[in-house]
Amino acid sequence: MTNNYFLFLLFFGIISIQACKDGGGETETPKPVLSISDAQFQEGNSNNTVQVVVTVTGENPGNAIVSYATIDGTAVGGSDFNGTSDGELVIPANATQATINITLRGDEFTEEDEEFEILLLNPTNATLGNERATITILNDDIPSGEIIPTEGYVTPTSYPGRNLVWADEFQADQLDNTSWTHEIGNGSSGWGNNELQYYKAENTSIYDNEYLVIEAREEPFAGFNYTSSRLVTMDKREFQYGRVDIRAALPEGQGLWPALWMLGEDFTTTGWPACGEIDIMELVGHTPNRVHGTVHYGSSVAQHQFNGGSKFTSDGSKYSEKFHVFSIIWEEDLIQFYVDDVLYYDVDPTEMNAGQSYPFNNGPFFFIFNVAVGGDWPGSPDASTIFPQRMIVDYIRVFQ
Repeated sequence: MTNNYFLFLLFFGIISIQACKDGGGETETPKPVLSISDAQFQEGNSNNTVQVVVTVTGENPGNAIVSYATIDGTAVGGSDFNGTSDGELVIPANATQATINITLRGDEFTEEDEEFEILLLNPTNATLGNERATITILNDDIPSGEIIPTEGYVTPTSYPGRNLVWADEFQADQLDNTSWTHEIGNGSSGWGNNELQYYKAENTSIYDNEYLVIEAREEPFAGFNYTSSRLVTMDKREFQYGRVDIRAALPEGQGLWPALWMLGEDFTTTGWPACGEIDIMELVGHTPNRVHGTVHYGSSVAQHQFNGGSKFTSDGSKYSEKFHVFSIIWEEDLIQFYVDDVLYYDVDPTEMNAGQSYPFNNGPFFFIFNVAVGGDWPGSPDASTIFPQRMIVDYIRVFQ
């Protein structure tokens, strides 16, 4: 009997231990899985910081930490990008992704696309899924002769009875931040026009210390399929009346929409279109030999009105092939629109529709330069659209 009792206790103990192992005790909480994917980025002409996404799969109840290192390939750390051997990324609780910031070193040299790798290492409170990604730096430098027209119209640097009060000849290695500000993102409802691009600063460059270049690209970014740039002089360079000359070559193609235009400086208080809008030049890319000059006005969006005219090239060429000068002469009660010193449209207070007031005597206006992709007017790009597309500005001059 004693032996049987001993055997019973031994058997019961083994079963109890096994039961604890099988679920009678606490189980370890699953850890989130961290993964990184291949990515491509435009090189740019100047240094720019790009974001490589690390995704989190599964529950992430506490901070996850992972180290990372860059591995040279055809792109070399310290020359083509800022490399690291001891980077660390902290992913906050409940976050589904985080980003590793890498600075690409831009230049203006034509070269092949280049690659390097990022490796995830030593996770804390996490495990690794796809731990290695290839980052491709896409060369976007094209020899000057291939993108800068060699012909085109030129206007003088002075006019009788007028003084040059401001000009930007873009003769520097970077944009003049005392005159220009980048507007970033997709705005409200695609900047009010259902545009498809995301505006970012990296799509702006100064080429050969002589030309402003705004480049529209087909590339995924921040949930959008296209990127471009939008520059404003708001609160920096604002003018009322005078002559404005802008020498530019324009992009082309279905879905492209370059514009050189102005808004009233009271835009933030009175809103659009009550502030007034002067479109010195707009072009819809599927008609590359025609530009438009327009004014917008109205006491509210519901009362929006516009008047305008258009100008075809005199020889049937495209506005992308040569430089043209887009001008307005703006006086009290009169705005005249010119291309290459040829007047093609003017507007005065008698032409306001639906009893709307004339806002163009009310105060200074600021400039906006942008290249939109898609939108209500040009429509979306299609298979015929070639990217990248560039608006190239040689100068802007204001005379009063």
